[in-house]
Amino acid sequence: MLRNRLCELLDIEVPILCAPMGPEIVGLELAAAVSNAGGLGMISFGAYPPPELKERIRKLRSLTSRPFGVNIILEGLHLPLPASAFVNVCIEERVPLLSFFWGDPTQYVETAHRAGIKVCDQVGTVSAAKRAQRAGVDFIIAQGVEAGGHVAGAVSTMVLVPRVVDSVGPTPVVAAGGIADGRGLAAAIALGAVGVALGTRFLAATECNAHEVYQRKVLAATEEDTVRTTLFGYGWPNAPHRTLRTPFVEQWLSQELRGSEERQDEPIIGEVTLGGVRIPLPRFGGIPPARDASGEIECMDFLAGQSVGLVHEVKRAADIVLEIEQQAAQVFREGGRQFGI
Repeated sequence: MLRNRLCELLDIEVPILCAPMGPEIVGLELAAAVSNAGGLGMISFGAYPPPELKERIRKLRSLTSRPFGVNIILEGLHLPLPASAFVNVCIEERVPLLSFFWGDPTQYVETAHRAGIKVCDQVGTVSAAKRAQRAGVDFIIAQGVEAGGHVAGAVSTMVLVPRVVDSVGPTPVVAAGGIADGRGLAAAIALGAVGVALGTRFLAATECNAHEVYQRKVLAATEEDTVRTTLFGYGWPNAPHRTLRTPFVEQWLSQELRGSEERQDEPIIGEVTLGGVRIPLPRFGGIPPARDASGEIECMDFLAGQSVGLVHEVKRAADIVLEIEQQAAQVFREGGRQFGI
């Protein structure tokens, strides 16, 4: 077993977190499956209105008795309610972990702690990590630029993680970006992290809510088939993200600024679910296709990280967690023998 201080902090068995790919990609089933396997599943707040978000949290509790997290994006998104409305629901429901991204979580940390909730912040720079430490978060997720989805910084995981570890100790640090197997977990621990947050690997989980075309593209892609861009900026403008380099992306990449203009004349390319409601998706809409997406799927945003080159088959989430744990343990055993430890 790889139980360490992150496991003790979160009451989990293995230091593996499922990133809250959203708004609908990590559904309740995947989050519960990761938690039930001994890791920690996380869902996005998904832009659900507070009553519906509360219902989802309660449904997730019916699927797992283990800890889980809810992630909230603090800035950038066009939402009808302020972030505090979603935070308040999580605090009222006393979710085990409240996770933040893309903004300053300081105003929420103390209130969450008073409710017995653990808090983390995902960052892409040392300065943001120091801000999170000053805010009093329980741990920090350091996200390297290799990561899929929206990316907060421009530094690789190999460099960012030890820099953050050195800058915010003794606050625990979890590594994210470019990690998809046990070798990545072992490497993250060698860099000073206490665990890993994986997104791209779980895109190929049986329980994942990604559209079948999305999953097929993930399985076919290599580490060279992603690009960091702002192309899919309709709804979340000027926010860098890493997505698969599809023919649609190649066609428009030279005009990526157009994606954040949110022009009213952009054609509607399909329908997706956001906040539990079916909505039209304009071209360059930054919502990746879940199973229920319809329309021109090939023109949608297939968010994925460079670790996609390590993802070769669809497996149950429990098998993914176990495989990563066992491979990391094997790396440590072989390393010990190699160096006579």
